[in-house]
Amino acid sequence: MKKRVHGSCTSILVGKKASIDGSTMISRNDDGHEALDPQRFVVVQPEDQPRNYQAVISGVKVELPDNPMRYTSIPNSLLTNGIWPAAGINSDNVTMSATETITTNPRIQGIDPYVAGGIGEEDLVTLVLPYIHSAKEGVERLGDLLLTHGTYEPNGIAFSDNDSIWWLETIGGHHWAAVRIPDDAYVVAPNRRNIDTFDFDSEDTLCSEDLQVLIDNNHLNPDFDGYNLRHIFGSASIKDTVYNNPRTWYGQQFFNPEITQDPMDQDLPFIRRANRKISIEDVKFVLSTHFENTDYDPYGSAPEDIKTRFRPIGINRNHNVHLLQVRNDVPDEIAGIHWLAYGANTFNTIVPFYANVNDTPDSYKNATGEFDLNNMYWLSCTTALLGDTNYDFYVDMRNTFELEAMSAYHAIQNAADKALPTKSNATKFLEEINAKLAKESLKRQTQLLGEMVISGSEQMKLRYNLND
Repeated sequence: MKKRVHGSCTSILVGKKASIDGSTMISRNDDGHEALDPQRFVVVQPEDQPRNYQAVISGVKVELPDNPMRYTSIPNSLLTNGIWPAAGINSDNVTMSATETITTNPRIQGIDPYVAGGIGEEDLVTLVLPYIHSAKEGVERLGDLLLTHGTYEPNGIAFSDNDSIWWLETIGGHHWAAVRIPDDAYVVAPNRRNIDTFDFDSEDTLCSEDLQVLIDNNHLNPDFDGYNLRHIFGSASIKDTVYNNPRTWYGQQFFNPEITQDPMDQDLPFIRRANRKISIEDVKFVLSTHFENTDYDPYGSAPEDIKTRFRPIGINRNHNVHLLQVRNDVPDEIAGIHWLAYGANTFNTIVPFYANVNDTPDSYKNATGEFDLNNMYWLSCTTALLGDTNYDFYVDMRNTFELEAMSAYHAIQNAADKALPTKSNATKFLEEINAKLAKESLKRQTQLLGEMVISGSEQMKLRYNLND
């Protein structure tokens, strides 16, 4: 098996009764093992979907059905380690984000070890998303694939449609469990096992057929009552207390400031109800945060050992942030919105691209390994890098940029929604709107970078106060 590539992401899920507009939302920072890894935003047509798939990392071969649907995708630009599609929305407005790397323990590994030639993050969107007509179908199809082929790593995977959100976690080499997220709830999921209390008799859970027997017969449950899958299959390590748990703590503190919790707590709940309805901007903020207004902000003024104690959510290894939204108050043609931004999330904005299209804008789909400021991936990475050199100086420019850019995107989207009934070719019209959104975002991101360069040049250390 080719050397495995590690990622470390953060996911946020928002049920339709928890969101401000009644939509379902699944989102994730697609974080990588390196600071730079060029990304592309594309549409995969049925004729381009493989029928005989072979993975690069594991070499697994999977025969795929003959009836794939069209879907959006965010693959790597450099395919050395495979496609890594990350996330997308298919033509039935079903979404998938894969994956959130999670944790495990030796007890389950000793019973159901990983499969070196199995499936993994590289493969999952390609193998599942084009063939599912609901979020629950996504869970069931992935469960069958895990049983048949096994996996070589532990992952959490999100699915949604206009009605429901499901979260699946792999267990060992072949097992899995999934939970339907309550409509009025949200989830902030870092790189740990996240599912806690699990009811095997509920209509809102699914799992491997023998999972409860496996737990009972192998004495895996450390609790006296009930089944807590985080306790049974998770890690609860020292690393979790500084790398994972604080991300859930900060997200839950943002959505529920009335609740006092310990950032290192191993038992922060999986499911939460916010004290207000959640917006796109809320989700983007949490996925970009470096623990602002706490002592743990790397850009803050606390002693170095305190402000770098915990791993932030927004980090230099953010390669893209995607938010897959399925709306309930609009026609199906415009229900699926693939919100997207590239690079470290501190100095970018998320853009609402319509998913019912056959192509994507050049500035979002044509990134290569060569630096190019006409490409949104490289432009976003450059802005974040400059912003990192003097965050306090540049942050107000970022704030103004974000407010004005998001206002412009919402205005374009609102006008497009209203104009749709007058258009004879919805797909072509939405492609034109996406092109307009991409042009607007590229222009505004370039203006921000220019303002930062012009203003920042006056702050350079290579200067002298006396005139010639």
